[in-house]
Amino acid sequence: MFLRNREVMRLVWALLAVGAAGSLAAWACLGAAAAVAVALTAAACAVVALVATWARYRALARLASQVDDVLHGARDVSFERMREGELAILASELDKMTSRLRLANEGLEGEKNALADALADISHQLKTPLTSLALMTALVRRELAGEAGHEGQLARLRTMERLEDRVKWLVASLLKLARIDAGVVSFARAHVDGAELVARAAEPLAVAFDLADVTLACEVAPDAGFEGDLSWTAEALENVLKNCLEHTPAGGTVRVAVTEDALAFRIRVADTGPGIAPEDLPHVFERFYRGGADGGQGVGPGAGSEVEPTGVGIGLALAQSLVTAQGGSVRAGNAPGGGAVFDLVFFKAVV
Repeated sequence: MFLRNREVMRLVWALLAVGAAGSLAAWACLGAAAAVAVALTAAACAVVALVATWARYRALARLASQVDDVLHGARDVSFERMREGELAILASELDKMTSRLRLANEGLEGEKNALADALADISHQLKTPLTSLALMTALVRRELAGEAGHEGQLARLRTMERLEDRVKWLVASLLKLARIDAGVVSFARAHVDGAELVARAAEPLAVAFDLADVTLACEVAPDAGFEGDLSWTAEALENVLKNCLEHTPAGGTVRVAVTEDALAFRIRVADTGPGIAPEDLPHVFERFYRGGADGGQGVGPGAGSEVEPTGVGIGLALAQSLVTAQGGSVRAGNAPGGGAVFDLVFFKAVV
């Protein structure tokens, strides 16, 4: 392997050429004995040069191995065990660099933990007033329900309750996105059963499907599953189902098909809604993208696009973050016969 190095081979050929030239010159001037002496001296010099080169390459290989260990997370790597010379200077500089990187990494870890604590505090502080507001709204609605002439106020209170629920969901989703971005979310690595995953994702939406008169049809291949986090993956699938539900008209159907092959575990969610506008397709997973005919500046419900009807653009972004954080992928498209299609894929191996 050492002699396959082009730099080493160039050195060998150069030494052979110099030795041959010296031997020929000695033969011409001093005779055969001098030529042999020069050739032997050149050979000895070549051996010494090759041994020194081999030792230098061994030292460089050790340095490269130590740098690779650092890149793969090793913390106890030291470059101090080097003799004097240029390689020792290089090793010293690498040691300084790894020390600085280690300190910077420890600082980032501390900031992540602090951010996680701050997000937990923010979540708690926001939930408390929102819960109180929801209770007061429900109390006022009940008091007015027993009296006549308050139909308009009751309708406005019901709208307030829906908006409060939306704010709760939005705050929770934003906090989850922030935690994922900060790298403080831990994902389990356990076997996830496909049927259990679909059931857990669909359960919170069962009442919403009934109220919207939309059918949820599920087809799960036997024993289909993957290695991942059941809870977070169920939340990602729930957000996709919720998006499809909100854009499927009454009497329509949302279909979930779960399969597994040699390469991946696959979930396909398809609805019978209007589908996704071509100009919105590249942006449906972007945060806060609202899409629609106004050039992406925001549309309201019923604008014909399957981006979230409230124009928030959080649910699908959260779903993508949860799936990609586990090594999977999410893709959106339109079915040939109409309606939106979402494909969630969890690969078994990196090819």
